[in-house]
Amino acid sequence: MASLLEGIVESVEMWLKLIKKPQPYVDPTLDPVLLVPGIAGSILKAVDDENGKEERVWVRILAADYKFRTKLWSRFDPSTGRTVSLDPKTSIVVPEDRNGLYAIDVLDPDMVIGRECVYYFHDMIVEMIKWGFQEGKTLFGFGYDFRQSNRLQETLDRFSAKLESIYNASGGKKINIISHSMGGLLVKCFMSLHADVFEKYVKNWIAIAAPFQGAPGYIASTFLNGMSFVEGWEQNFFISKWSMHQLLIECPSVYELMACLDFDWEHIPLLEVWREKLVDGNSHVILESYSPVESVEIFNEALSSNMVIHNGVNIPLPYNWEILKWANETRKILSRAKVPSQVKFFNIYGINMKTPHSVCYGNEETPVKDLQELRYFQPTYVCVDGDGTVPAESAKADGLNAEARVGVPGEHRGILCDHHVFRILKHWLRADHDPFYNPLNDYVILPTAFEMERHEEKGLQVTSLKEEWEIISENQDNLGSEKPFVSSITVSHNGGNNQSSRAEACATIVVHPQNEGKQRVELNAVSVSVDA
Repeated sequence: MASLLEGIVESVEMWLKLIKKPQPYVDPTLDPVLLVPGIAGSILKAVDDENGKEERVWVRILAADYKFRTKLWSRFDPSTGRTVSLDPKTSIVVPEDRNGLYAIDVLDPDMVIGRECVYYFHDMIVEMIKWGFQEGKTLFGFGYDFRQSNRLQETLDRFSAKLESIYNASGGKKINIISHSMGGLLVKCFMSLHADVFEKYVKNWIAIAAPFQGAPGYIASTFLNGMSFVEGWEQNFFISKWSMHQLLIECPSVYELMACLDFDWEHIPLLEVWREKLVDGNSHVILESYSPVESVEIFNEALSSNMVIHNGVNIPLPYNWEILKWANETRKILSRAKVPSQVKFFNIYGINMKTPHSVCYGNEETPVKDLQELRYFQPTYVCVDGDGTVPAESAKADGLNAEARVGVPGEHRGILCDHHVFRILKHWLRADHDPFYNPLNDYVILPTAFEMERHEEKGLQVTSLKEEWEIISENQDNLGSEKPFVSSITVSHNGGNNQSSRAEACATIVVHPQNEGKQRVELNAVSVSVDA
């Protein structure tokens, strides 16, 4: 009877193990990580100041454009440096659910079809949890109102409080910050203005695709045509470029992304316009080019009559000189930033994508007759290498003392779910415990065997060496059906005037075909030397 009961108990225990959800792996040795998104990378909610009702205004599907225009359109207040919603009864807040991760994970949690287009840090969060990070213990997010300046004190105060709370929640462990895009400028502003706090709480800062010197082509066309954060068929469900355009004209953050005037560009980013002009009564079409400084006057003239209608009222929205002044001060703050001695800085930037650098409007057949028509012309671009948004030249020119700068082929947003980037982050965050990984080339060289023997034979010094390595990478191009690659080399050395001193060595290397991401390399060498 007892044995039967034991059998029943064992069966129940086994059943409980089967139905019990597996517990996620947690690595208690990991240092906390704070994820900081870029422009448009945080969920924003509008709060009715009269009744406290909240509704998501970025990102959403149903009535997206209407809610965007009525709740999120704004005006810049130069006395405070804040951008304030046109609706006086509306305040914009960022949700803090899931320790800040909710706001930067999936930007529209309600979206089902095409959900990948609203993923932000989602893939990275999922990956980091697999590495042993835990939400609220070692993994946190910092969403923010991306309309605002990157140096707005209100935002920096929230960031400081976030660092302190993470430090306390993790038991006094210093923090690894991973920023993306414009989030890198926010972090750099904070580091410049509050270096003591930064050094107290931060261990490492990893910037990904940061426009340290601006995103010239992308931002120039944004001022005139707006921008779309979603490509393909999904953009039909989102905010129109025109609605986004009217918001961004009043956003200090966008002005802070203009081409840095003090940077020594390899090729100066230009705004080019094919213009029709009358000379002595005759019409001529000429191509005019404007430097970043000169482009401002073109923006000013092109947007001089720009306006929106809000609640039945016409509101002028020209190019904002007050915001430009504010942004120029931000640039000075950014230029003074230095990495504190106790903090390590790393930079990952995107490459191998055609990236707008200079912008051209019109052509010889269809020139621009009136600069106010620029908003209705489709731009063409002169492109450089980068991630499709930020030129590599800008992203890697951080002006800081960096431990490493790594260029990764990838698109500006897509780089956040790139497996090469994941491998690099895992290594820098000490989540892989792999001392042999090389982030620059994305492979591991693992020594697997080493033998060396020395002996004397008839007055000769003989040394034999055998060494083997295993190269582990994700490159699957060279698979197992190919033959091994064999190569030999022989080297001899004479002792100059001393003819009795000679040495000779012969080495053979065998590279075996790759199989399942692993490739074995063998080295066999023998050296013989004689000394009188």
